[in-house]
Amino acid sequence: MTTGARRRMGVEERRQQLIGVALELFSRRSPDEVSIDEIASAAGISRPLVYHYFPGKLSLYEAALRRASDDLAARFEEPHQGPLGARLLRVMRRYFDFVDEHGPGFSALMRGGPAVGSSTTNALVDSVRQAAFVQILSHLDVTDPPARLELIVRSWISLAESTALIWLDGRRIPRAELEVQLVHDFAALVAVSAAYDEEMGALLRRIAESEPADGPFADLVGRLVSLAG
Repeated sequence: MTTGARRRMGVEERRQQLIGVALELFSRRSPDEVSIDEIASAAGISRPLVYHYFPGKLSLYEAALRRASDDLAARFEEPHQGPLGARLLRVMRRYFDFVDEHGPGFSALMRGGPAVGSSTTNALVDSVRQAAFVQILSHLDVTDPPARLELIVRSWISLAESTALIWLDGRRIPRAELEVQLVHDFAALVAVSAAYDEEMGALLRRIAESEPADGPFADLVGRLVSLAG
């Protein structure tokens, strides 16, 4: 009778496994509460072997955050099909999927932590924000945004971040409501800016023309009309 030998992993394969294990643990608890011993045990290897692939917890933590930031940035990718409101809602659902699944890791990425230098964390966060910014502009068919539009898109991305962080602290509002609210927030920001700028007004009209009567933007108008009635 023979027993199957454990397959030996290559260097890069083992590194990716350790990053995945660390990210999974960081998704459950604050990274500061996770030890190298726990990571080694979850990966099925010894503590010294972890240090063979990563100089220390800091470098492993940075690698895990980098993978998380790449994943989060990818949540803003969406096919350019259908009305804008529906697209943004799908983006927000994927965004909150990530937040829901990786709460402590998301907080660590957005707020930073003592284990990672601020320059590293800031660079990762900026990469997520820039990827989201580029994606939203592409959905608006804008390559060279005017100042007001850039302000709106970047402000909305920051609003999504802060909303998610606050939601994680108790989850007192159903996330589905917040996803729709954030889409409404985007429309509201555009509408307010359109009141002061004709270029933004033209953009608002273009967006509105493609929105169906049962879309999230139309839902916002209906809710505002009912409040005024």
